Amino acid sequence: MAPTVNRRTIELAGLAVPLVELTGSADGPLLTVIAGVHGCEYASMAGVRRWCRDLAERDLRGRVRAVPVLNLPAFRSRTPFVVPDDGKNLNRCFPGTADGTLSERLAYDVFHQLIAGSDAYVDAHCGDMVEALQPFALYEAGPAEGRARELATAYGLPYVIRQESGPGRVVAGSSSGAAAEAGIPAITAEAGGCGLVEEHAVAMHVTGLNRVLQVLGMTDGQWGAASRPTYLSRFVWLRCDRAGWWEPAVTAGQHLTAGQLIGTVGTLDGAEVQETITAPADCVVTFLTSSPAVSDDGLLIGLGSE
Repeated sequence: MAPTVNRRTIELAGLAVPLVELTGSADGPLLTVIAGVHGCEYASMAGVRRWCRDLAERDLRGRVRAVPVLNLPAFRSRTPFVVPDDGKNLNRCFPGTADGTLSERLAYDVFHQLIAGSDAYVDAHCGDMVEALQPFALYEAGPAEGRARELATAYGLPYVIRQESGPGRVVAGSSSGAAAEAGIPAITAEAGGCGLVEEHAVAMHVTGLNRVLQVLGMTDGQWGAASRPTYLSRFVWLRCDRAGWWEPAVTAGQHLTAGQLIGTVGTLDGAEVQETITAPADCVVTFLTSSPAVSDDGLLIGLGSE
């Protein structure tokens, strides 16, 4: 029997955010899925939209809450990475504060109205408008990491990264990190990039979400087991010191050896190389900035290693 579908808006920090609720014919877990935390990550949004439409025609046990596009100000203004109203990265603001800036209030409302109380949580992402990306899933160390690793593996992406908890983590303030700290099995799933809606990336998200349902026992198995990923335990982000022209010598998904040239940052007139960036260890390129324009302390590349 097809689930009951309720499509409505939910008020989050004063924004009327689209929400799709699907209630199955039998009891089961509550899965919350959010896309569009960053406003120009279109492949993941397209994947969640398609998945919701398909799921409305299938048998379901338990409940699904899905937000296809969360960061409406960034989506409407085509602003990558940050909320244009306050210039903050929403995915560094969780669990948020009730009386902060828009990003902080939005994170607070999302956490308390959608994420809290879930049995599992998926934050669907892809490379933003100026990011090329190798598909991967990330989960956090913590009380629910065993189940989270299982969900990350089931998503079926080539790499799975475990991020250590605590102040030394590379990505702090993420929605999946806040969920993990609350004891909720949570993952960040990344597929697609450069602001493109490419079919292979959209399909990765649809298949991945279906496999998550399968692992949670919310649907009968139809998608099979995912191929075993490569598990990475170290996530490193490299930045430049000074603004300039970024010229990468590598591509997303490329395997690097320690000391290998990654790229250079030069002056805008082309006369001087300001910085030469090399691989700190044997690693794989998980994402890289595809735009030549970088600012002071600009993010250049993300690397994963075993």
